[in-house]
Amino acid sequence: MPLLDRRPIAGSRPRRSSATRPVVADPAPGRSPGKSPDTASAQARLALALAAGKAAGAASKVLRFGGGTSFPGRVARWVDPGVLQKVAAASDLRSVVVTGSNGKTTTCRIIAALAEAGGLEVVQNRSGSNLLQGVISAALLGADLRGRLDAQLLLLEVDEGVLAKVVPDLQPDTFLVTNIFRDQLDRFGELYSMARDIEAVIEELPATATVVLNGDDPLVASFAPTAKAKRLYFGIQDDGAGIQLPEHAADTIRCVQCQHPLTYRVVHVSHLGDYECPECGNARPGLDVAVTAIQPSQRTGSEITVETPAGTLSLHVPLAGMHNIYNAAAALACATTLSLPQQLEPSDARRALGGVRPAFGRLEEIRAGDRRVMLAFVKNPTSYNTTMREVLRQPGQKHILAAHSNTVVDGEDFAWLWDVDLEQLVPQMASLTVSGTRAEEVALRFKYAGANPATMQVIPDRAAALDMALAGTPSAEPLCVFAGYTPMRELRNVMQHRGWVPPFWKE
Repeated sequence: MPLLDRRPIAGSRPRRSSATRPVVADPAPGRSPGKSPDTASAQARLALALAAGKAAGAASKVLRFGGGTSFPGRVARWVDPGVLQKVAAASDLRSVVVTGSNGKTTTCRIIAALAEAGGLEVVQNRSGSNLLQGVISAALLGADLRGRLDAQLLLLEVDEGVLAKVVPDLQPDTFLVTNIFRDQLDRFGELYSMARDIEAVIEELPATATVVLNGDDPLVASFAPTAKAKRLYFGIQDDGAGIQLPEHAADTIRCVQCQHPLTYRVVHVSHLGDYECPECGNARPGLDVAVTAIQPSQRTGSEITVETPAGTLSLHVPLAGMHNIYNAAAALACATTLSLPQQLEPSDARRALGGVRPAFGRLEEIRAGDRRVMLAFVKNPTSYNTTMREVLRQPGQKHILAAHSNTVVDGEDFAWLWDVDLEQLVPQMASLTVSGTRAEEVALRFKYAGANPATMQVIPDRAAALDMALAGTPSAEPLCVFAGYTPMRELRNVMQHRGWVPPFWKE
């Protein structure tokens, strides 16, 4: 049965709160005209902005100061602040915005693979450059000088902090929220502040839009119950693939309606699972796209069974970890909102999903001469704990390079490291090298987790730390690198210059 047909999932558990949920239906195709002034001067300014942005992108590649993933957008917006709105209005195409704390880049990769398997041409910010300039860069580099995109789908990963600057201009047909975790408090504020900002964006979406929400996240599932947009929920409905209590670092463990502690039938990641409030009855909503069975694969990743509005799918997720099963479920939920020119058969979905490879830095395996490196981007307690557990599932002692910095992009507050379960990692460590602008603070955290300071190497310089860590790692064993965003990019640049990896924008 084609993936994009729609019918209710049998046995879906109804929501116990009083809020009703609109029935999901395809939004009307196309866009209403007249989103930007159709004047000669406006068109000329747009053309100039696009030409300047494209030139900036070409120059950045030639001069090797980037891959053209963000600088073109900065230049184009300086010429014409309305460039994103005009490009979005100039083309008759569908648009999808993906946001949330974790999983945006991988989810977008899966959505793109499914869309391309269905015959759609996709324009996206594939590199994960998701701030305003990166979003604009992706749109303008795919457009001609009149702002028209030769594609049927504009797919954009958008940082939570810039949603209010992107969504009103873009007016996406589908708005997907993966999850909400405590993340960079100095940028986003506390959890509920960030949630309110996302909810405000949802409340302004028109009735023709569809909001795709993680039903297993109590906070995300509660977003904007009276919003005009239709809504669709995804999650995991396999009780045998989880634990009974949220981990100690879980963020949303109280009912969003009455603040009473939630009870869980099963927990899959942090606070994501099948929850219910014993006080007011608020519970996980019925899932429109539900992963109902999970089995380890003989290959990398998992074999999953998914109930969708089109029926049951049996799929191979080639990416390790429960978090990637959530990413796959989110992408499949998003796929049900797209009006494809040809319907996507289950065999096409399986082939498309099975061909997805990790985004750069997401447990990326790298051949470093005669050594192996596993590069893991970690930015908050949930991503660190989830990734670390995948590493711990592999046999043998672990050789670790931990690199963290306190830039504005990374977040200046390192208190979240104390909610990472490093105590589980330390007993399996054979060697530890610590690096970054806050190397001493990270080393202190490892010391309190039980690491022996006498065997710990603290080397702030990233390239020197990589060399020292590799030198202490036997050739038959991998070096596992846990790194925040900036150190991850720095270390990968070192590897790129040595010929170990391609530029991230070519991944």
